[in-house]
Amino acid sequence: MPKAAGHGRSRGGSSSTRRAGTRSPRRGIAGAAALLVTAGTLAACGSDDGGASTLTWYINPDAGGQAEIASRCTEEAGGAYTIRTAQLPRESSQQREQLIRRLAAEDESIDLVSLDPPYIPEFAEAGFTAPVPEDVAERVTEGVVQSAIDGSTWNDELVAIPFWANTQLLWFKKSVAEAAGLDMEQPVTWEQLVQAAEDQDTTIAAQGIRAEALTVWLNALIESAGGSIIEETADDPADIQLGLTSDAAQAAAEVMRSVSTVGGPAFTTAGEDANVTDFEEGDAGFMVNWPFVWGRALGAVEAGTLDPSVPEDYGWALYPRVTEDEPSAPPYGGINLVVGAFSQNVDAAFEAAECIVSEENQAYYFTTNGNPASKASVYDDPEVLEVFPQAPVIRESLELAAPRPQTVYYSEVSGALQRVYHPATAIDPGTTGDQASELITAVLRGEQLL
Repeated sequence: MPKAAGHGRSRGGSSSTRRAGTRSPRRGIAGAAALLVTAGTLAACGSDDGGASTLTWYINPDAGGQAEIASRCTEEAGGAYTIRTAQLPRESSQQREQLIRRLAAEDESIDLVSLDPPYIPEFAEAGFTAPVPEDVAERVTEGVVQSAIDGSTWNDELVAIPFWANTQLLWFKKSVAEAAGLDMEQPVTWEQLVQAAEDQDTTIAAQGIRAEALTVWLNALIESAGGSIIEETADDPADIQLGLTSDAAQAAAEVMRSVSTVGGPAFTTAGEDANVTDFEEGDAGFMVNWPFVWGRALGAVEAGTLDPSVPEDYGWALYPRVTEDEPSAPPYGGINLVVGAFSQNVDAAFEAAECIVSEENQAYYFTTNGNPASKASVYDDPEVLEVFPQAPVIRESLELAAPRPQTVYYSEVSGALQRVYHPATAIDPGTTGDQASELITAVLRGEQLL
């Protein structure tokens, strides 16, 4: 299997004793039997032993795009397989919980899964994902943005198939930036934005809420400053080396506290949607957020609930820098595909996955559902450029983007970070990193619960 191509922000970890696709001892998980009652209604028909297969693809909620792609690939298969979709809960954490319970029970009905990238190491290490064949890995990574490859990799092996890749941009009101004297054709720093917000009596909309969005922001800031939340992973959680007391982490903490002073009265409870509302209708002159911002604004104009002059004033640029001479490392998100380790249709599932992530289907998903592609060539598609004039900046951002901490203990790490770094108004750059390190270490050692 080919090794993942690295970029300057990748951090290597120690080798695992269990490789992706091997089965580790299962933990007893309450409720698995009840969930399997539902699973039985979705059991796959047919298998790799011969005959057509019916594949069940577990998807995250969207605007119907994945169901349409499933229909397209079923037709393209010409009877070799049929794909039907089963929708997971809306919340990412609930998706993880349901899938873990069912896969721990060796649920054979799970053929394909749309999986949030932070959970990929956990699923691969537990032996819940089928190993990606070498030839498949070579094809599905060709022409794919680096962050999507990094986010699909664990222990230097591709363990998931890049599907769509998301990133955050710096959105700004052109009128505000001009009045502040900012040249948005050049990289800008968080310090410059805070100064501009103070000078123009405006605010910066960032995700200050105690939620996963806060971890996303913190991770991007630390990576932008040249560090990492986890500097070195390990089989034994007690041996994981954290980077929360580094100079990069301290610089990130300083940015968070500084931005919170110009974040507005609701900063500590504001997530992505609240930030967009503030950018559309409130005081925010600057915002870091995902590309859905654009489609939402145009949809509101079409519905008559937003004046056309509002999106006409929108500008977009790469994520702000923490230091003037260091390129930013924007957030990386999206969805990747994994094949269930206990599927009876593994070969057909990988064939279907290759169809799902085709350039044509990624372009369709981008233009209809607003989810950016992992394939770089999609950003040159005239239809994509017509719908998303931000496409070139999105592609550039994805090439610079860094995944969140890659660890089988991601849920514990993220939960601890949210506890210590919230509210941002109370962050002490000199001590908060130490507090977070102590909490994460205690949780991973089983000495404390979140």
